[in-house]
Amino acid sequence: MKVRLILIFVLSLATTANAQQNYDASLIPRELLPYASSVIRNQEESIEVKDFGNALLRVKKAVTVLNKNGDDNAHIAIYYDKSDVIKNIKGVVYNDFGKQVSKFNESDFLDEAVGDGSLFSDQRVKHYLPAVTQYPYTIVCEYEVRLKQTLYFLPWMPNDHIGEAVEKSSFVFTCHPDFNIRFKETNLSNKVTVGLNSENEKTYSWQVNKLKAIKYEEFSPDARNFLTSVEIAPEKFSFYGRNGSFNTWADLGKWEYDNLVADRQDLPIETVEKVKELTKDISEPKLKAKKIYEYMQGKTHYISVQVCVGGWQPFLAADVDKQNYGDCKALVNYTQALLKAINIDSYYCIVNSGEDFKTSMPGDFPCMMGDHIILCIPFKNDTTWADCTSQTIPFGYLGSFTDDRLVLACGPTGGKLIRTPKYTTEQNLKSRKADFIIDSQGDISGSMTTLFKGIDYEYRNALINESTTEQNKILQKIYPINNMEISHYELKQDKSYNPFTTENIKLKARDYASLNGDKYFFMVNSVDRIEEPPRQVTNRQNDVYINRGYTDIDEITYTVPGGYHLGKEPLRVSIEKPFAKFTATMELKGDQLTYKRKLQLIDGTYSKDTYQGVVDFFQDVVDADEYTVSLVKN
Repeated sequence: MKVRLILIFVLSLATTANAQQNYDASLIPRELLPYASSVIRNQEESIEVKDFGNALLRVKKAVTVLNKNGDDNAHIAIYYDKSDVIKNIKGVVYNDFGKQVSKFNESDFLDEAVGDGSLFSDQRVKHYLPAVTQYPYTIVCEYEVRLKQTLYFLPWMPNDHIGEAVEKSSFVFTCHPDFNIRFKETNLSNKVTVGLNSENEKTYSWQVNKLKAIKYEEFSPDARNFLTSVEIAPEKFSFYGRNGSFNTWADLGKWEYDNLVADRQDLPIETVEKVKELTKDISEPKLKAKKIYEYMQGKTHYISVQVCVGGWQPFLAADVDKQNYGDCKALVNYTQALLKAINIDSYYCIVNSGEDFKTSMPGDFPCMMGDHIILCIPFKNDTTWADCTSQTIPFGYLGSFTDDRLVLACGPTGGKLIRTPKYTTEQNLKSRKADFIIDSQGDISGSMTTLFKGIDYEYRNALINESTTEQNKILQKIYPINNMEISHYELKQDKSYNPFTTENIKLKARDYASLNGDKYFFMVNSVDRIEEPPRQVTNRQNDVYINRGYTDIDEITYTVPGGYHLGKEPLRVSIEKPFAKFTATMELKGDQLTYKRKLQLIDGTYSKDTYQGVVDFFQDVVDADEYTVSLVKN
């Protein structure tokens, strides 16, 4: 979907070159320095709604970069298009003593088109990063953006990065008395101040001072849960000439459907007849939908379209049918039209995508958001989902990009929030069985079969269409077997309703086992080791968050040279925690040594006091994974 609004802060910017402001880095309050790579010295951000179709965003922002880890926070990136225009960019760079070293303006910015793979796009970005290597330094910038819509405003986020402190930041929203808004404050101690200015306009003001930097911590929730922000949503608005109003998700979903989606699903009569013919011998509705989905996949390909309202509105279904391409919006709309031709209803759903965190539509704050469109088909007792942008993804499978989150389903009767499917700890399965032979010289050979299910189904997608040479390079990095040579490699994907990938490998490697006189040594876990535990920390601040659970099962049988016995106690480990389980065992019978390993990570949010237990757990796993078999000659 279109980049939300025409301005995105990729990184922190800097304030206006104010002669009265001293940017000497030594003046930063000492209490703001711990964990900080940069400090916002002053930020003044305002939005003024001129009328229902026009608004003016003003930004003045200064950031002092303390070390190279904060360089990204000095990068200015301003997105715009033909409708939303950037005005009056200027800035100054200071050294650590607050002395000016350079100035910059709009001509110093690199201006580039936005979006790889976009067929049509009027979106561009101006960005600038000072060429400074002496730390600390301060970059100061101010600019304006004139907006031609009042539906969506970027949230105010004074500390929008981990490792960034804030000395002072303010935000003012100004509008006419008849322009009503709702707002949501997150992690804000100083609540809004509401008043009237000299022109009798309403003003909403927020300010923060001396926000300490938040340090990076492994297994932390999405930073948006603990960073400070204010979000704005209008009651009435104009969106590129389309007026509307909303207070609920039902209102917003209906407006989006009526103004952006409806009346765009007409198909040529030839196509309608074709899909009817394709499904005439199929009685089950879900199988009919699967047939249509696979027809759409085979006929079309994804390409981005980002032109003004077209960044939010799908192509006409008839155009997709003729041209055989579209973006996520267009392909969902086209698939809906095909399904409608055989009397199957579906929902056009807006989602916040992303693998690292599952970002839901906020149930308590209806607002324009989301960056991707997916399809929901509500069969009786069997709601089915589909991502229409891939030519290979199975019908009914969403994967880690859009799983387990609230999305907005839009329709003629209104919008509603629906949760996408969750892939559980048990469903996210990697199950491996291997049979290896270790000969008297220490060389290893054999075969291995691995099954990937749930989210793990995606794990080998990058290898499927690669050449044999590239596959071997990637597998050398995946499997920790030195000198590995692969004589046969095969990947198969079953695209049923519960899809899975099967990997078959035949391999050999020199010198896997080490020989020392009458003793014989090798690592019992040859294929799936955790190399190191999470880092130790003191004064943990955040809860422990595990985004997705998974289950890894390995069973490896080694045929070893005869006439040997175990030289030390066999591996026997069993650990059970609220957040994870782990077992690892081995047994030698004659010349057959069997190793079994099972690791389960259980998704959820746990108290910050749990973190030391997480570190200890993974250290125990690392120790078990590094267990070395010692065989002694009889």
